[in-house]
Amino acid sequence: MSVNEQMVQDIVQEVVAKMQITSDVSGSHGVFKDMNEAIAAAKKTQKIVGKMSMDQREKIISNIRTKIKENAEIMARMGVQETGMGNVGHKILKHVLVAEKTPGTEDITTTAWSGDRGLTLIEMGPFGVIGAITPCTNPSETVLCNTIGMLAGGNTVVFNPHPAAIKTSIFAINLLNEASLEAGGPDNIACTVEKPTLASSDIMMKHKDIPLIAATGGPGVVTAVLSSGKRGIGAGAGNPPALVDETADIRKAAEDIVNGCTFDNNLPCIAEKEIVAVDSIADELMYYMVSEQGCYKITKEEQDALTAVVLKDGKLNRKCVGRDAKTLLGMIGVNVPDNIRCITFEGPKEHPLIAEELMMPILGVVRAKDFDDAVEQAVWLEHGNRHSAHIHSKNVDNITTYAKAIDTAILVKNGPSYAALGFGGEGYCTFTIASRTGEGLTSASTFTKRRRCVMTDSLCIR
Repeated sequence: MSVNEQMVQDIVQEVVAKMQITSDVSGSHGVFKDMNEAIAAAKKTQKIVGKMSMDQREKIISNIRTKIKENAEIMARMGVQETGMGNVGHKILKHVLVAEKTPGTEDITTTAWSGDRGLTLIEMGPFGVIGAITPCTNPSETVLCNTIGMLAGGNTVVFNPHPAAIKTSIFAINLLNEASLEAGGPDNIACTVEKPTLASSDIMMKHKDIPLIAATGGPGVVTAVLSSGKRGIGAGAGNPPALVDETADIRKAAEDIVNGCTFDNNLPCIAEKEIVAVDSIADELMYYMVSEQGCYKITKEEQDALTAVVLKDGKLNRKCVGRDAKTLLGMIGVNVPDNIRCITFEGPKEHPLIAEELMMPILGVVRAKDFDDAVEQAVWLEHGNRHSAHIHSKNVDNITTYAKAIDTAILVKNGPSYAALGFGGEGYCTFTIASRTGEGLTSASTFTKRRRCVMTDSLCIR
């Protein structure tokens, strides 16, 4: 371990130790014992933020971006240490991506019409205090990304983070408020409770001062938000299939799919969860995955053993989520070299390790007799989540047919899944992808409401 690595590790240990020694985190900016107190503080701050100029908001956001980069490695290590999930190096990249590619105030725009009868403007205004539920899979990344967008729109935010990642989430919330204060802004632009629970989440969802709730998590969380009676933005489950047809660059497809699947140990909801390959190229694809991309092909007996561990008693084993391939194989007594980064096998679409969203580097391959059969199987595997899907093909007609059939918020063509978030692809970054409620990739403009301002018979000077 280098001197710098040891220094970062020492800082992480110190931060986590302080949080374990005492439950009193009142010294942290934006952290309260009671959810009602957190909402009241955020409401008070929103009255200030709502009156800020765009330049003032952008000044705070610029400092947030700087501090995210400065603390990217610390938050990455904290996230892995606290949750046991993911890959430190990949999480560092995700934090840098949040800092560099999350839209800020440039996403808040005005639409205008002028004519003989005057001038009409459509402007984006804040909701006020937004309630947000965040996952343990991307604890700091989601908090940081959400706050940048919400603040750009003139809002403040109250988080109810996943309890399994509360230390990392609190660190991120403290960073956000420190960045605001350093830039001449107010404290409590982002708030939370020191011990988030279902009860604190319920208070947040029912509170009269929370007009909008953004939930990033599993289907249960999203369903609860959509049943709250409030406006809800739901970023829920996905089981993204990667379809490979006979026209694809098979060698590159193998590389892209495995790179996407193994990024942060498959924690991103957009990541490739299974492959549907047409029969004529399925063996070639599997060959490149095993011979060049660090995949380990498991036997039928190993499939059964892995299924029993990963889906313990028919339910997803949380101790397996976000673990690397070597660790997962070790759980069933299979020892592999360090270069093994993905587990693969061939099976029917109904195989539990294929049909279930696992968030682990396990890539089952489903063989299809032809392209039409591949599309049908991929649509079934996506389970109507309308979240993300991927295709490797040089046939434009096939890509178009698949895109229309799968109807997802994200469709990546001929690249790894993370290209969808601007990492090796064009476009902006977000960690709240609202497929279920239709917003798609959220940004600052998502967290605003449209206001029409009309001046009749005046201010048209053509």
